[in-house]
Amino acid sequence: MLSLRLTRGARPSVLLRRSLVTVAAAGASFLLLSALGFASGHPDDSQGAVGRLLWCLVPLAATVQLAIAVGRADPSTGPGPGFAAAGAGPARAALLAAVSMAASCALGGVLALLVFLDLRGDLGASWLDWAGSGAAGRQLGGGRPLPLAGTVTLLAVVPVVVGGACAAGLWPRRPRAVHQPIRGPRGARRPAAPARPTVVTGPVEPRPHHATSGLPWGIALTAAGLALQAYASGNAPPLPDALLAVPGRLGGNPPGVVGGWALAALGLVLAGPGLTHLCGRLLAAGRPGVLRLLAGRMLQQEAGLIGRPVGALCALAAAGCTVLELYGRASGPSGAHAFGPLTGLGAALVTLCAAATTLTAVVEARSARERTTAALVRLGAPTRLLRGAAALRATALLALLVPLVWVVAHLTAMPFHR
Repeated sequence: MLSLRLTRGARPSVLLRRSLVTVAAAGASFLLLSALGFASGHPDDSQGAVGRLLWCLVPLAATVQLAIAVGRADPSTGPGPGFAAAGAGPARAALLAAVSMAASCALGGVLALLVFLDLRGDLGASWLDWAGSGAAGRQLGGGRPLPLAGTVTLLAVVPVVVGGACAAGLWPRRPRAVHQPIRGPRGARRPAAPARPTVVTGPVEPRPHHATSGLPWGIALTAAGLALQAYASGNAPPLPDALLAVPGRLGGNPPGVVGGWALAALGLVLAGPGLTHLCGRLLAAGRPGVLRLLAGRMLQQEAGLIGRPVGALCALAAAGCTVLELYGRASGPSGAHAFGPLTGLGAALVTLCAAATTLTAVVEARSARERTTAALVRLGAPTRLLRGAAALRATALLALLVPLVWVVAHLTAMPFHR
């Protein structure tokens, strides 16, 4: 009930972000239900059903990332004096945000179920069927009964996973106390009195000098993923007709290739904060002026907030370039191997989630530096300087990440150039 009251009094921007979570959850739930429909319509093709279900993990992960970003940036579920007066501390505020995101995902699951049943023809003639020939109903197992337990389980996957991930990501953490020795009057060292730990409300973002801790791991995972998919693609067909059937059968997808792509994408996500921090250090290197120094320091401070979404966007861009290149060579001038509707839905869903997560992180970073911006304005900094610093940050990130995305995409598609 409290979540509904907070939703009614939320600002339009907050409602828009929650609507995006609902749309993303609806898309992920629809893909899960489509895997169930395919399994019910093709009981002999168990490998194809499992492959479709496994491919749904990518849209599910993108939906979870978007829900965590929206829940962290939602001001209505953040800690404040009103919540403290009502007896809702940081832990209950995190649970409230998790429940709100789970409720939004449950609404998306209901919408996905209605569309799925309409496409199957269970609700009568479907006006959403592509090509108007009943292809959607046959692809989704139309005319075959759906198992009730499987349908309910798959519909509950997205809300349960999103709620648990939001609760874990927004749970208040107790920072590690640092004890410094105190020297006595004669230089003797005696232990300091233990400081009383304080509970940090809301998410704990990594400090600027901690943002680079994931960079070596990200580089190692990306290199390992590229090496694994290059080794596993040795027995792949020269023109990967079924290599990128998303969601589809695993018959034409060597597990090593899929695992290598997954490792490379995870490495780019882990390396995102370190790359953002490195970009800020390069901007502020040497003897920078006011503009470069301000842009570089802000990038270093915001690396923990925008680094992971930027890394996910880079992984998506690299995967998109690889897919377009492989599909273009496989289809040839005739354009034979076109993207299917479920493939397009999955790609659009992941793209929407990655872009919305990045924009949400940028808005959150802008809100986090409001006090700094106000202090600079009070000191006489012109508005042109602040806008120039923002433009310089975006340009520097693009100059660093665009070549990286091109290199990763080229190395991913290189084993198939034969």
